[in-house]
Amino acid sequence: MIIFLHGPDTFRSGQKLKEIILQYQARHKSGLNLSRLEWGGGTLAELKNIFSSVSMFGEKKLVIVKNACSDKKEEQEDLIDLLENRKINKDPDVIAVFFETGNPQKSLLFDWLKKKSEMVQDFENLGGVKLSNWIKKEAENLGGQISADAIQKLTGYVGSDLWQIHSEINKLVSFKSGRPITPEDVDLMVRPKIDPNIFATIDALAARNKNLAYKLLHQHLSQGENEIYILSMFVYQFRNLLQIKSLIEQGVLPAALAKKTGLHPFVIKKSWSQVRNFSLDVLKKIYERLLNLDLAIKRGRIEPQTALDLIVNEIAS
Repeated sequence: MIIFLHGPDTFRSGQKLKEIILQYQARHKSGLNLSRLEWGGGTLAELKNIFSSVSMFGEKKLVIVKNACSDKKEEQEDLIDLLENRKINKDPDVIAVFFETGNPQKSLLFDWLKKKSEMVQDFENLGGVKLSNWIKKEAENLGGQISADAIQKLTGYVGSDLWQIHSEINKLVSFKSGRPITPEDVDLMVRPKIDPNIFATIDALAARNKNLAYKLLHQHLSQGENEIYILSMFVYQFRNLLQIKSLIEQGVLPAALAKKTGLHPFVIKKSWSQVRNFSLDVLKKIYERLLNLDLAIKRGRIEPQTALDLIVNEIAS
């Protein structure tokens, strides 16, 4: 029997692999017939030995092979020959799990595994309703509750990275001790994850380069980034610019900005060139506009992507 797990979402694929291992260990206690192999030089010979050896105590064998699909074509052909000659996909006494972090392109083994495996699961990155439902369920699994607004705030801060989301939910559930997680809790406990490319988009806005700003914005979207996440990053950065501009006008020296604001020096450095392109009044108006659009999205009065296009048009004009 062959199981094939792959896809960019390594959190959920890793959970599935862990589930398979735990189910196997519950039935086969010795642990002597469980093998974990990271593909590399000598792995093929190791697999041959495992498949040829007699199983201890009459147990099934569980063999986990990670990242074999990116090897040279010749190695992939040899592995396919081994699997076909041993009829592993039909062997009831062997469970071979092939685990790939991603979708290798034009891979002979990848295509073969998709056709021949008894179970194939593609773990794509979650987004939209699927991501919100996953977060809600994950909070419940950890013994907590989270409101819909808090879910939106959380994904806005950290995107769709389930490794970080799981860590943040765990922290929030412990903090709340059984009480529902609110947007205010997310604001208090979660530090926004800044994509450096967001600064490039805001640089284009600050320079009033509308064409470049639109191009960069739609690059973010085409790469699968969540519209709410992008808008949250705009809110976060323009809040920073407003805070920095206000302090500068109060006479605070550049060297003291990081200490005064609590922002990372990298954020201060990137913000310094942007803030010179805006007056304090303009930054206040932009920040208020961003907050109003965020509220309009939450109330269903405007689509997130439309809101982003409006922001680019208004700031860069």
